[in-house]
Amino acid sequence: MELQAALVLVILFFFLLAMSVPVSFSIITSALVTIIMFLNPQFGMFISAQKLVSGIDSFTLLAVPFFILAGQLMSSGGIARRLINLAMLFLGKVPGSLALTNIAGNAMFGSLSGSGIAAATAIGGVMNPLEKESGYDEGFSAATNIATAPVGQLIPPTNAFIVYSAASGGASVATLFMAGWIPGLLWAFACMVVAFLYAKKKGYVIKRDKLTGKIILKTIWDAIPSLLLIVIIIGGILSGYFTPTEASGVAVIYAFILSVFVYKSIKVSEIKDILVNAAVMTTIVMLIIGASSVLSFVLSFTGLPQAISSLMLGISDNKIVILLLINVILLIVGTFMDMAPALLIFTPIFLPVVTSIGMDPIQFGVMMVMNLSIGTITPPVGSVLFVGCSVAKLKVEDVMRRLIPYFVAIVAALLFVTFVPAFSTWLPGVLGLM
Repeated sequence: MELQAALVLVILFFFLLAMSVPVSFSIITSALVTIIMFLNPQFGMFISAQKLVSGIDSFTLLAVPFFILAGQLMSSGGIARRLINLAMLFLGKVPGSLALTNIAGNAMFGSLSGSGIAAATAIGGVMNPLEKESGYDEGFSAATNIATAPVGQLIPPTNAFIVYSAASGGASVATLFMAGWIPGLLWAFACMVVAFLYAKKKGYVIKRDKLTGKIILKTIWDAIPSLLLIVIIIGGILSGYFTPTEASGVAVIYAFILSVFVYKSIKVSEIKDILVNAAVMTTIVMLIIGASSVLSFVLSFTGLPQAISSLMLGISDNKIVILLLINVILLIVGTFMDMAPALLIFTPIFLPVVTSIGMDPIQFGVMMVMNLSIGTITPPVGSVLFVGCSVAKLKVEDVMRRLIPYFVAIVAALLFVTFVPAFSTWLPGVLGLM
């Protein structure tokens, strides 16, 4: 049964993808055809429809549309420039300060918007012209922006951990949020080392006017309201004032007030378009989640996860070998599949494997999100890679050479997260979440 199900499921799924069928419909169709092989067609269709609806019938998943809307408000709210000014205030005359500012800006803005594409567009759109004007190599500037845009997928609040929580069968969202902090900052720091060394070698040091106390205070004051969003959400969750789902609603209200009334960068007439965009994105994500629930049922019914677990453990019982193999698979998957469907499809497959070798589900969730985030900046289909190149007005081949040192640094950070549990579990443990 397992072999037949695997062949039909995999071949049909990738065939439909190759025919440009949307991911959600590819998942539903391949899962439905597979289950009909083993059940009465009418019963198989009934079960599939039931799982499609029940898969999104979750209080936790209410956070997804709210965080998407908050991200849309943040992306349109003129926040990027204020965060860039704050980063420049501290980095100043450090070699490569503009590149380092780009990295810091991506980390801050990415965590607020929850989107690597939004960070690459908003921060890169501001920083690339400034770096070009200061004599920076354009390929280096674009590579710096691309390599660090996905950091916000690890630094909370992020939808990726909410989706993983649903796919894993109930891993704590609050714990996952806290577990992502250190790996996210590690990714940013690793890229900062690369940028600093390259900039020092090339002599990228900017000259600027002496900062006055008034300018410093104004820069900090302008950025504080944006950064308070993270403090309010994380503080509220940890203190027990609201759940992660309720925090998403608070994030929307705060982002609306900040963008419309404080910064006044969004007009009331623009709210309709923002709501429509958020609704469209939510529909896509929720349909994928529902479709993946059908797939999860098929996987469970046919025993595929257990078969794959036995197969992998049969190849080797060495924890290092198994984790390296999973990392390679996820890195490949991330190059052609979006975060949400990849999490929903591969979590039920690999989670039994890693738990059998003693890995905590929280650590695995962070490792998985980090892997799939790397895929967004990797050819041939990396979404952030192509958006970053478009923002910089460069061809992918002109940027790839400069991206290689960043890839090395990011993969090194990934290996630390994979093989040193403390990077993911120490902070949640200190906060009493584990």
